[in-house]
Amino acid sequence: MERRKIIGFYDYTVVLTYLGLALAFFGIIHVLKGNYLPSIMCLMGAGICDMFDGAVAATKERNCYEKHFGIQIDSLCDLISFGLLPAIFVYRISGESWYIAALACVFTLCGLIRLAYYNVQEYERQQTTAEKRETYLGVPITTSAIVLPLTYLLYVKVSFIGVYIFPIMTALLGIGYVAGVEIKKPKAIGKLVLIVIGLVEMLWVFLLSGADLL
Repeated sequence: MERRKIIGFYDYTVVLTYLGLALAFFGIIHVLKGNYLPSIMCLMGAGICDMFDGAVAATKERNCYEKHFGIQIDSLCDLISFGLLPAIFVYRISGESWYIAALACVFTLCGLIRLAYYNVQEYERQQTTAEKRETYLGVPITTSAIVLPLTYLLYVKVSFIGVYIFPIMTALLGIGYVAGVEIKKPKAIGKLVLIVIGLVEMLWVFLLSGADLL
């Protein structure tokens, strides 16, 4: 690998990944201040960045170092965006008790294990084939970018749903991350459905934030 004056890669193929991390960072700042709606917006923004960063990266012919760097940097950003940010969110909104802290910690650990295991699998797969991955093993960690906003919206708008919904969601997602079940990657229609769900959630969040300002 060539020696660089500044380590890392900084071309357009990693811009969305870096932007996703920045959004996650500010999402954590908002959580620490108790600003839950802006934090949700940051999480969803990070999810949008993650959805398209792979497609952007695929537009450039990359060498093996750039590809491996892309895999590693994407996973590290995912851990912060979809592992740490949701964990801190749930800890704060659920009352900051020790058992919620323990649950949030285990949730983050499950996300870390899932990402590391995925990286090992992906490295081995790329040594044997150039075909695109068809399945996931375990629930993708990015699922939290859809599930957490929906959970928050239900918590805010449905009177009989209490704060308990957040620990339940966290436990189910954490189990899903490390579950040894194969999940097919969404095709074009599946991706379109996910985009529509995300847009509906985002619109709902914007309307909710606008109502709070009135």
